[in-house]
Amino acid sequence: MSLKLSFLWHMHQPDYVDEKGEMHMPWVFLHAIKDYYEMPWLLSKFPALKATFNLTPTLIRQIKLYEENGYKKDKFLMLWVREVSTLKEAEKKYLIKLCKSAPFETMVKPLQRFAVLYPKEHFDETELQDLEVLFLLAWCGNYLRENSAVVQSLLQKETAYTQSDKETLLDTLLKFIPQILPFYGSLLQSGQISLSTTPYNHPILPLLIDMQTAAVSNPQTVLPQNPLSLEEDAGRQVDKAIELYVKVFGQKPTGLWPAEGAVDEKSLHLYREKGIEWVATDEAILQKTLKSSEKNLCYHRYEYDSVFIAFRDHPLSDSIGFRYRFMEETDAVGDFMKRLDEIGKQHSDANVFVIVDGENAWEFYRNNAMDFFLKLYDAVSKSRTVSMQRFDDLPKEGRQKLPSLHPGSWIYGTFDTWVGQSEKNRAWELIYQTKRETGPSCRKLDRKTQTVVEEHFLASECSDWFWWYGEDHFSDFLAEFDTLFRSHLIAVYELCGMPVPSNLYLNIFRERNVALSQVKPQFPLSVEVDGTETSFYEWLGAGMVDESKAFSTMDGVKRIVQKLYYGENDTMMYFRLDVNVKQFLSAYKEIKLHFKELPNAIVLPVTDQYQKDGLTLVCKDMVEFAIDKKYCQKKSTLHLQLEITDKQNSSEFVPTFGEIEVCFNDYSKNWFI
Repeated sequence: MSLKLSFLWHMHQPDYVDEKGEMHMPWVFLHAIKDYYEMPWLLSKFPALKATFNLTPTLIRQIKLYEENGYKKDKFLMLWVREVSTLKEAEKKYLIKLCKSAPFETMVKPLQRFAVLYPKEHFDETELQDLEVLFLLAWCGNYLRENSAVVQSLLQKETAYTQSDKETLLDTLLKFIPQILPFYGSLLQSGQISLSTTPYNHPILPLLIDMQTAAVSNPQTVLPQNPLSLEEDAGRQVDKAIELYVKVFGQKPTGLWPAEGAVDEKSLHLYREKGIEWVATDEAILQKTLKSSEKNLCYHRYEYDSVFIAFRDHPLSDSIGFRYRFMEETDAVGDFMKRLDEIGKQHSDANVFVIVDGENAWEFYRNNAMDFFLKLYDAVSKSRTVSMQRFDDLPKEGRQKLPSLHPGSWIYGTFDTWVGQSEKNRAWELIYQTKRETGPSCRKLDRKTQTVVEEHFLASECSDWFWWYGEDHFSDFLAEFDTLFRSHLIAVYELCGMPVPSNLYLNIFRERNVALSQVKPQFPLSVEVDGTETSFYEWLGAGMVDESKAFSTMDGVKRIVQKLYYGENDTMMYFRLDVNVKQFLSAYKEIKLHFKELPNAIVLPVTDQYQKDGLTLVCKDMVEFAIDKKYCQKKSTLHLQLEITDKQNSSEFVPTFGEIEVCFNDYSKNWFI
C-alpha cells in the first residue's frame, strides 16, 4: 500500500491598501509575525517531508510594503507606536477594538496581564500601553518566542511596559519580516516545497469571465443586474500574478490555487494558455462533474484541457481547519492518521489532497498549533504507508481525462458565497457601473494613469469584498471592508476626472450586530422531548443562538444548525436544534457535548429516537434532547460546546464562536456565551 499525501497551505490576506497606499488593517503584519515564517519553519524540522505553499500576490505585495516602508503604511501601527498621551479618544477606541480582536482562550488567556486587561472598558495610559504591547506579543509566533531575545524579555516582563519597549519591539518585528519570502525561496530551491500562486487580486475568475456561470453552477442564484464580461481583466489578473511570482522567486509558477477553489471550463482554458500545469479545487466539483457522490473518486488523478486538477479531500482538510482545534493533539493526529490508513486500505495508489488555509486556523489552536504540527509531521515521517509529496511532483501518467468540468468553488460547489444576495450583487453592480461610465474617459488618459486605474479595478474584483457582504459572514470590521471596496471605485472616477456618483458614498452593508443573535435563558424550562414544539410556551424563556446570523470567518460553509435553544430545570438540561431534519438524519451520525470541566464528552447518536440512562433524543420536526444533571458531577458552572459530526467525519461546532457558560440554577448569571 502506498498513499501519496499532498498538503497545500494557502497563504492569503485581502488587499487592505487604500487609494493613498495606506493599509487600513494590520492582519498581514500580525500573521507575518505569527504564521508566514512559522508554517514553513515547522515543516523544515522534517527535511524528508515535502509540501506546497500557495502565496497570493496580495499577500506578497503587502509583505513587500512592510519591507520597504516599515510601519509607515499601516494605519494601526502608526497609531500603536505613538505615545499613548498623544492619542485622541477615537484613536484609542480604534486601538482597543483591534487589541481585543485576539481569540481569548488561546491568545489572551496565556498572558496573565492581557487576560486581566481584556474585559475592561476603560483604560488609563499605563493600562493602554500594556494592552498594546501584550497584543503584539500575543501575536508573536513560536519561532520568535524561541529565537528573539527582545520578544523573550518582554514576555518575561509581563507589565509596566515603556514607550522604549514599544519601539524596540516594533523595530525587532519589522526587521524580521524581510526574512519571510527569502525563506520560502530557500526551501523552494532545496526541493522541500513547491510554490503556487493565485490570480493577482484573488478574484473569483469564472465570474469575471462570465457572470452567467453562477447560474449554471446553481440555477437558483440571483444574478446582478446588467452584468458585464470582465474577461480582459481576468487575463490581466493571471498575467500580473505570474509576473510578480517571477520577480520574487526567479522562475515561473507551474501551479495555481484559484481563489476559493473557483473553477470552470473557461478559466482552466485560460490557465493552460498562460502556462499553468496544475490547479486545485474541492471534491464537490468532482462529484458534480461526475454526477456521483462516491467519496473514493477524489483519490484518483484527473485532468481537464491538459491541466491537472487536484480535488481536495473536504472532510480531512476541514478537520485540520475547523475540527482538530477542539481536540488534544495526540487524539487529533491519531484521527488523521487513522483516516489515511482507511483510505490506503481501499486504494493501492491513492492520492490524498489536503488543502487548508495556512494562517487563520492556528490562533484557535493551543500554542499556535505547533504541538499539533510537530506530532502530525512526526507521525507522517515515521509512517511506512504514507509519503508526503509536492504538487509539482505529481506524475503525469495515469491521469483520467474529464470530458467536462462543473463550475463552482470549494464551498458547496457553487458561487453563492460571492454572488446572489443583495449586498453582494450591489457590489458587482457598482463595478459594472464604474466600468461602463468611466470607460470612454479612461481610454483618453496617459498610459501611466491608465495603469493606476487598472490597479483599482483589479483590486475591486477581490473575492474578499463579496465574502463579507451579505448575511452569511460577520466581522467587527465590516465598515472598514465596505469603505475600502468603494474607495477603489471612487478613485477610478477621480483619476478619470469625472464626478463621483453619490451611490458610491453610501454603505453597501446593512448594520448588523452578532450580539442580537444571542439570547440568554431567563427561567427554568419544562420541555417534553418529542421533536415537536408541543406548545408556544415550551421553549419560552430558553437561551438561543442564531447560528444563521453568527457565521464566523473560520466557517466558510452553510451550516446544518440554524438555531440552538438551550435551558434547564432542577434535574435536566434541555437542547433544541433547528435543522433540516431529513438532511440531518441522512447525513449526520452523532452529537457530542464537550464540557470543558468533564473528562469525557457525552455522545448521542443521530436517530429518530434514543433513550438511555438519563439521555433522551427525538428527531421529528426539530431535534430535541435532554441530559440528566447527574452527568455534571455536581459542578456549579460548566463550559459547553456541541460537536455535530456527519457520516464523513466532518464536524460542525455550535456555537460557532465560543462556548456556553452554564451557571446552574442561578438565573441572575444565566448561561453566557
